[in-house]
Amino acid sequence: MGQRSPPWLPRTESVSPNCHYGLVSSVVIHYQRPDEDYDGWGVHAWEGALGKPDWVKPLAPVSFDDFGAVFDIPVREGAIGLRYVLHRGDEKDLPDDQRLDLTQAREIWLRAGEKEPVKPELGSLGPELDPARSLAVFVDRTTIALPAWLVAEAFFLGEHPLTPRPGGLFQAQSRRFPHLRAYKAFSVREMGDAALGELLRDRLLVTGRDAAGERTVLTGVQIAGVIDDLYADAADAYLGLVLDDDRPRLSVWAPTARTVELELFKTPADEPKVLPMERDDLTGVWSIGIKPKWMGRYYRYRVEVWHPAAQRVITTGVTDPYSLALATDSTHSLLVDLDDPELAPPGWATLEKPAPVAPARMQISEVSIRDFSIFDHSLPPAERGTYAAFTHPESASMSHLRSLADAGLTHLHLLPAFDFASVPDRRSDQATPACDLAAFPPDSPEPQREVAAIAERDGFNWGYDPWHYTTPEGSYAVDPAGPARILEFRRMVAALNEAGLRVVLDVVYNHTMADGTGRFSVLDRLVPGYYHRQLADGSTAESTCCPNTAPEHMMMSKLVVDSVVTWARKYKIDGFRFDLMGHHPRANILEVRVNLDHLTADVEGVDGKQIYLYGEGWNFGEVADDARFAQATQINMAGTGIGTFNDRLRDAVRGGHSFGDPTTPGFATGLGSLTPLIVHDQIKVGLSGGLAAYRFVNHLGAEQSGAQVDYNGAPSGYATAPGEVVNYVDAHDNEILYDAMAYKLPIATPAVERARLQVLALALVVLSQGAGFVALGSERLRSKSLDRNSFDSGDWFNQIRWDPRLGNGFGLGLPPAGENEDRWPLAGPLLADPALVPPAEVIELTAERYRELLRIRRSSPVFGLPTADEVQRRLTFPLGGPGETPGVIVMCLDGTGLDPRWSRLVVVFNATGTETVQTLPGGAEGLRLHPELTESADPLLRTAAASGAELTVPSRSVAVFVLDAT
Repeated sequence: MGQRSPPWLPRTESVSPNCHYGLVSSVVIHYQRPDEDYDGWGVHAWEGALGKPDWVKPLAPVSFDDFGAVFDIPVREGAIGLRYVLHRGDEKDLPDDQRLDLTQAREIWLRAGEKEPVKPELGSLGPELDPARSLAVFVDRTTIALPAWLVAEAFFLGEHPLTPRPGGLFQAQSRRFPHLRAYKAFSVREMGDAALGELLRDRLLVTGRDAAGERTVLTGVQIAGVIDDLYADAADAYLGLVLDDDRPRLSVWAPTARTVELELFKTPADEPKVLPMERDDLTGVWSIGIKPKWMGRYYRYRVEVWHPAAQRVITTGVTDPYSLALATDSTHSLLVDLDDPELAPPGWATLEKPAPVAPARMQISEVSIRDFSIFDHSLPPAERGTYAAFTHPESASMSHLRSLADAGLTHLHLLPAFDFASVPDRRSDQATPACDLAAFPPDSPEPQREVAAIAERDGFNWGYDPWHYTTPEGSYAVDPAGPARILEFRRMVAALNEAGLRVVLDVVYNHTMADGTGRFSVLDRLVPGYYHRQLADGSTAESTCCPNTAPEHMMMSKLVVDSVVTWARKYKIDGFRFDLMGHHPRANILEVRVNLDHLTADVEGVDGKQIYLYGEGWNFGEVADDARFAQATQINMAGTGIGTFNDRLRDAVRGGHSFGDPTTPGFATGLGSLTPLIVHDQIKVGLSGGLAAYRFVNHLGAEQSGAQVDYNGAPSGYATAPGEVVNYVDAHDNEILYDAMAYKLPIATPAVERARLQVLALALVVLSQGAGFVALGSERLRSKSLDRNSFDSGDWFNQIRWDPRLGNGFGLGLPPAGENEDRWPLAGPLLADPALVPPAEVIELTAERYRELLRIRRSSPVFGLPTADEVQRRLTFPLGGPGETPGVIVMCLDGTGLDPRWSRLVVVFNATGTETVQTLPGGAEGLRLHPELTESADPLLRTAAASGAELTVPSRSVAVFVLDAT
């Protein structure tokens, strides 16, 4: 290594004009390695960094100078800190992440393996002396918990000495905070409520000193636990706008705020009238009485509070987390009475719901409000992609939906329709592509490039970016200003109910769009550090890909319950699907259930017991394996009556899993006669309703329960009742079914054969026990041009094409690079093949075959049995064992004493490429093809027959046979 100038002298190497280097909006890190080996080394930066970090794609050096590598890290405006790790793959330069205080420096020089910068002299950037981290946890009013690796002779909370507790946390504390069991416990000197409340409204620091009095530890404090302890009575407080008593008022929970005032506006553009609010010291709730003349006005809360993200006291104007209505683009909350007759469509008070449906009988179709009608040319342009589209019964989109309801679809699941942050409310503010996307070749990268260029400004997003949980989304309204969207939303619900469908709302309480002090942050500006789940260093967990909320905290749990009950009471919602439900405590979801069950038709106008709850019971992240609480995961929800999505059946039918090689086939996507019989076992468990206790003969010839069938180390069967499982083979996540099959099937597979396999896959959902779930459009071979994550892929890749002459959405260009570029070499040749765009008659054939399946399910009570005992008694797989034909499953259902028409139904799923003949033990005497299939839309299926003991079923088909009751 040659002689070098001091590293902080001006650099002489030129820098690319395309980088952010040297700008005020960036941080510069100089990094020196003694071996001069910089290959693969990069920076993983967060907290103040601009954009989300990706561990596998760290920021690379922008240049090299005499000192070493130079990293330029763009940061957000107003950022006060930058956390980072220098690493190469999983090899870290230092074991702990580092944090740079941006109020002290924005350019530093670091040597490999050293905590302290060479320049400037900032001391350690590690965690033990960083007051912006919160390593201490204020568990309750008696106890502070500290990581065992923090070492000091004495610790202090502010000026208050902390007393070590040799036994650690008390048992009750360990049960409440299991992730802190290895922490050291320190007793806090007893304080009265008022004194403790005042302490929590200021900055809290824990200091550690050695025997010489030198400071060895300085860290912030996580306060959610002690807040729940001190303000336990807040659980019973009424929040938001309360009009149900003699004292109408606005109330907001902000126990750590120094002051809260009401900003009252006549219009969003006006200067506000600022009014003081009164604090209740028992609950931490601030309230103000409401005058009748204020109704229809806009408001915000002006909150003065110490905020850890700013490391200072801030004053911020924030909307109400309990908002019932909003201004355009959610700039202000709006005072409205949801019981105002002007906000109700005709007949709303006496709205007749479709007949109640038991969970095990439900058939659910999922759609985004925008997707549903944005490409429906039978609608007025202004109403496409809006709530209003559902109110046109003769439109192409609603005609199709009504046909499904007439056939047996029971519920329409709407992707998030609460207020979300990722789309401008006004149609006129929503960007559109600058060119004609249809003009490009089917495998062109240009459409996705045009879509990506406007993705942050266009009118499309799935909506998993919560802003205000209990207000309808403005971008789906023809008129997003003021209360009009409330009326439009209710008209949609009424229209869907009139069409014979109950309405499910997709709710996303597991995360918010933002935390900290930014525009999209609401909860964290009111009670900093409370509503979001904090990791060991006090940063917000983001395992959901956004700031995770903490429903294990009392008031976040309350917000979930209050919001769901409001949607049920005021909007007559019939079901709720919880996004990433496994990130909720089981207790939180059960509390929702209990509160809904208390709603009655006589009092609230809603029968809460008929409202179905289900969700994603996935087990991952910082809460995995019940690390912080008993989660609402698949296995934990067994016995509650609350449903979870069944990924076991999904993967067996589709092949592979959510991530990995997309070409891996499954039972219905190309395995056919090569299907391993263990896959049969997994499918049979799914057909039983995912029951843990259901017993059948497995592929080895032994009797086995559903829980004993392996699924990647977990049990295939986990439910105690069939209504606790939602069977599906596709949803908005991952490739839609047609696209999954495009990757898996031989490219030369004819369109009609693809359609038959699609129907076969859907049949495994429709004819199974438990609730069935399908992405709307899959019954029409809907494609997203191979996009595996279309959450922000614009209308172009998400629209449903209601005119089958315009194709199914396949071949609209390469899918967006952000999530799909690694698959472009596979996708390109597929998209370029015109034979993979199904003709109109094949699309219509598939839709009619799906309707046939729905009518078959509706025709007999044996599809959708209510209990595990009934399933065990009536459902069998008579040909199970080592001699079973690979790719063919025969399912028998006993209707004796239950079905007045048929004493026996037999379903044959044939995924092979040839006709199959299956011999039933005991014979098939009297069996005949189901009446729905004798004139099936697919002429091939009409050839299915029963003769003697044999059932003949054509290739890639599902046939149902019936035996008349005597």
